[in-house]
Amino acid sequence: MKELELDDSVVDIGRTVKVVKGGRNFGFNALVAVGNRKGIVGIGLGKAKEVPAAIRKGIKKAKKNLIRVYLKEDRTLWHSVIGEKCGARILLKPAKPGTGIIAGGAARPVLELAGFKDVYAKSLRSNNPHNILKATVDGLLKVMTPEEVAEKRGKKLEEILEEK
Repeated sequence: MKELELDDSVVDIGRTVKVVKGGRNFGFNALVAVGNRKGIVGIGLGKAKEVPAAIRKGIKKAKKNLIRVYLKEDRTLWHSVIGEKCGARILLKPAKPGTGIIAGGAARPVLELAGFKDVYAKSLRSNNPHNILKATVDGLLKVMTPEEVAEKRGKKLEEILEEK
């Protein structure tokens, strides 16, 4: 299989502490997003005793969890969608050319690495970066192309495109 040229972005780094008899044991986790900016994106969580090792593990896991996203005109979504994960909910909406990526927190790196140029994202319930990231990916998986909509409705592609 051909190796993809993937960019990565560290979304969040967390520190954990375990108190033991001799003191404290520190650990780190890194939430990482990878993508080729052409419709392929993935997320991963790496855990280790040091930050660089956690980031490396996160990138490795993200490369194993790649998904394909279909972009409209190579810049935006086909339709609005809501992604959910645990308590987090995110609204993703297509935007006009020149709008840019209007997204906060953990959603922005995923949308950038997926290749979106014009999109709105609004976090509706939670601000937990882990769940926001997973909700964003869930939303991207729910986006359907006009071909998929036509097949699902049992109509021809032309009929679907006329409705829009």
